[in-house]
Amino acid sequence: MANAYIVDALRSPTGRRKGGLSHIHAIDLAAHSLKALVERNAIPAADYDDVIFGCVDTIGSQAGNIARTSWLAAGLPLNVPGTTVDRQCGSSQQAIHFAAQAVMSGTQDVIAVGGVQTMTQIPISSAMLAGQPLGFSTPFAESELWHKRFGDAPVDQFYAAQRIADNWQISREMMESFSLESHNRALTAIKEGYFEREIVPLAGVTQDETPRVSSLEKMASLEPVGDAYPSITAAVSSQTCDASAAMLIVSEQALAKYQLKPRARIHHLSVLGDDPIWHLTAPIAATKAALQKAGMTLDDIDLVEINEAFASVAMAWLKETGYSHDKTNVNGGAIALGHPLGATGVRLMTGLLHELERRGGRFGLQTMCEGGGLANVTIIERLS
Repeated sequence: MANAYIVDALRSPTGRRKGGLSHIHAIDLAAHSLKALVERNAIPAADYDDVIFGCVDTIGSQAGNIARTSWLAAGLPLNVPGTTVDRQCGSSQQAIHFAAQAVMSGTQDVIAVGGVQTMTQIPISSAMLAGQPLGFSTPFAESELWHKRFGDAPVDQFYAAQRIADNWQISREMMESFSLESHNRALTAIKEGYFEREIVPLAGVTQDETPRVSSLEKMASLEPVGDAYPSITAAVSSQTCDASAAMLIVSEQALAKYQLKPRARIHHLSVLGDDPIWHLTAPIAATKAALQKAGMTLDDIDLVEINEAFASVAMAWLKETGYSHDKTNVNGGAIALGHPLGATGVRLMTGLLHELERRGGRFGLQTMCEGGGLANVTIIERLS
């Protein structure tokens, strides 16, 4: 089978809720990353075969196939098509998979992938208000067949985060320590300039706005998000934010034609379903299945990015797999850097690629929990 290569990866800063990027239209936020991607690489814009973007809650400013509209808003050629993917939190990671699969099949050679989310303008609950179940405290009461199979169990991310914490014996204090470490790692990465190569400044915002100087005392003072979730607070949850990211995936033929230097190769890609009531545990099973398919073990993996939807999700994965936290989310995770839903997959992959390059690592693995009990896994091999 043909190989799919990553040539470039970049992102906007993550703007905090109501922060420096909150006034920017979602189309323009996505166009910013796409335009920068095209300008940085020696491929005529008209030669791109497709644009595949992740986005969740495709309503309001995010409606209308934002992959296509953002490409056009960036002033790029009319002939290039685009499609928007929604696999919940894994939307842009799935966009990477679809692009890689197109290249591996030999049907396309040059694809721009990415993701965007403006959570200030379109809050996470907006899809529910529009009648689109999101898996956010949603009982799916309208469906007789769902009720017949799953009963009245809540499809609720907070319920799932608390259930995971209880099942894996992860206390609130343990999660707060994990969260503080996430912020400290992100602050160190910013101070040391680790993100400078991957961030394309926008609207005067030059670095991520979301990491905070905090303390265990401050975190302990926060109220839980609800009586049913005594260990789950804002401190141990991912941050809503505004961001976009983009990546260039090409074939071996495109590398030769345009004289490009590949930075990484897609070594493995897969997706797996798990129990939708547990909701956030799928990365555990998906990682095990992916490694088995790839003929690898975690000993082969130099770095891991697992989305910190909640501290309990990443901590349960670490407990279950035995992988080192020292090699996981090394520059902070979504608790510090934010979780811009549709953009998170490519944001994580962008950070993973750059950190493998900085450290001289070979293999990196990325996974994340997704609404409905899903998880994507991508393994990349650094080449340069």
